[in-house]
Amino acid sequence: MIRFFMLMAALLGGLAVAAGAFATHALKEHLSERSLEIFETAARYQMYHALALLAVTLLLSRAEAAQFWLNAAGIGFIAGVLIFSGSLYALSFSGVKWLGAVAPLGGAAFLLGWGCLAIAALSYK
Repeated sequence: MIRFFMLMAALLGGLAVAAGAFATHALKEHLSERSLEIFETAARYQMYHALALLAVTLLLSRAEAAQFWLNAAGIGFIAGVLIFSGSLYALSFSGVKWLGAVAPLGGAAFLLGWGCLAIAALSYK
């Protein structure tokens, strides 16, 4: 899982940088101010969780205990990015309002990931 999480952290982080640059340079003329805010929120949360996933990767490489909880945290962060950021990216381009209702599921995945990281911390030796 270490290699997979490290690869995902790199891809998600790089894509977050690209999304931010794209928003700044290409989307300002094409999206409403609100849609641009939504897009930027998606990119920001994607970057936060790419960094969190990188931290999980580093912890996994050193931890003898808490492997299950660290793996669960990593999966939660990836799922959160895909669901939360993905739905917000789609909402900002399409304007389809019900996509906003999907974002809380991704937020729940983020919270699950952070909870699993906390449990890993409590069981870390």
